[in-house]
Amino acid sequence: NEGNEYFRERDYKRAVIAYTEGLKQKCEDPELSAVLHTNRGAAHFYLGNYRSALNDAIQAKKLKPTHLKAIIRGALCHMELKNFSEAIAWCEEGLRIDSKEKKLVEMRAKADKLKVNIKAVRDLLEISAGFSTLWQGRAVRSIDLLSERNIKLVLEPSNEEEEISDGLAEISLDGFHSDSATGARVHLDAYGNLNWPVLFLYPEHEQTDFIAAFHENSRFIDHLMVMFAELPPWDLERKYLPSNLELYFEDEERAEMYELNPEHTLLQVLQHPRYFVKAGTPTVLAFVKLSPFSKKYFSGKKVHRL
Repeated sequence: NEGNEYFRERDYKRAVIAYTEGLKQKCEDPELSAVLHTNRGAAHFYLGNYRSALNDAIQAKKLKPTHLKAIIRGALCHMELKNFSEAIAWCEEGLRIDSKEKKLVEMRAKADKLKVNIKAVRDLLEISAGFSTLWQGRAVRSIDLLSERNIKLVLEPSNEEEEISDGLAEISLDGFHSDSATGARVHLDAYGNLNWPVLFLYPEHEQTDFIAAFHENSRFIDHLMVMFAELPPWDLERKYLPSNLELYFEDEERAEMYELNPEHTLLQVLQHPRYFVKAGTPTVLAFVKLSPFSKKYFSGKKVHRL
């Protein structure tokens, strides 16, 4: 009930925490647990935490295979992550339960169309040098927004076409966006703030988390508190607590690692002299403090610590 109240107030971070507390009670009613997972997934979804939302949808579906809301949410997450084949599969699963569910019918058609068209669109962008030149012209003001913030981009072109499709030309004046590997876009909100897609990597377990809209003035610790309000299923040793984690970014040019302050905002990190945004998606690596894996990982590397 507390989670539902926060959700109605659009305080999605507190809603996630409340639903998580409910799940920690380990209720023996699978239907209620499925609802808690579905509701927490909805809160994650509105925060832009699509992977976490998808994980909740998966858990809810395991508890109650006919839970249509969970299936719809899972399909929506796959759409946001541009996993169109998976979105189609989830839609078809839901339509077997209710063949007339309007959201699933519409989403199924949209996913099928996007799946067919996406390769053709990419091919067109790659071969059209004239179109690429147009993108370059439209990118100028957007690059100014980054320059004002002292944010640096990195390009890795292998030829002229890739330079256009993989770098600055992906940033557009139309809403200011840069396509990330997952399909999410950095965008300028109504208050003039940037919201970035951010990728968290967990090298020890070869896992990732993806935040589709990380506000530039949000702190890393705030996201860690939400992401690890409940320990992930792959953390069998229960080590991934927000207070037990260290965050780093890699300076690939110098082959050096820099530790981040979790209390810092995303913008503060992006403004670091050695931070370069690659492919439109800021990336950070998370390690358990003083773990055997982190010691081995950093062995032989130059590390700049806080």
